[in-house]
Amino acid sequence: MSHPDFSFDDHDDELPSGPSKSARKREAHALQDLGQRLVELPDAQLKQVPMPEDLAEAVALCRKISAHGGRSRQLQYIGKLMRRLDPAPIEAVLARFDATSAEARREQHQLERWVEAMVGGDEEMLGSFFAEYPDADRQHIRQLVRNAMRELAAGKPPKSRRELFRALRATAYGH
Repeated sequence: MSHPDFSFDDHDDELPSGPSKSARKREAHALQDLGQRLVELPDAQLKQVPMPEDLAEAVALCRKISAHGGRSRQLQYIGKLMRRLDPAPIEAVLARFDATSAEARREQHQLERWVEAMVGGDEEMLGSFFAEYPDADRQHIRQLVRNAMRELAAGKPPKSRRELFRALRATAYGH
């Protein structure tokens, strides 16, 4: 027995418009995670992030909240505020911070390899450093290497090793 008033074909052309509920939830969680990254930034970096005043206030408040539940609710609020704006400028600044951090880590590791090799007596590494940085203060760096080797052999604190690290950093990276 069929009902004349109802047919399965009547609703075939009505498709839901816009993103699915799951897609909207994923986007909301991604924006909340972006807000969490803002909360965790050091003050100097946070000041460089372009954001509306209400979002900046919400982030500042969240940084002061230590109770887990309160902090979680504040992060949800930050996520809600983030849904009203274009996150691209914020993401661009955070990506720049990430790239800067990665570059700083590469510099740090390179400096540590140089120091380790030089204090270990690798004259070839010392020579290649001077070849790469001809304006380096050779006498000062050689003196720091000798002092660091003596300190290591005597079991003293690595004062000269730290000075060598700083001298190599200033020569190679200018800071």
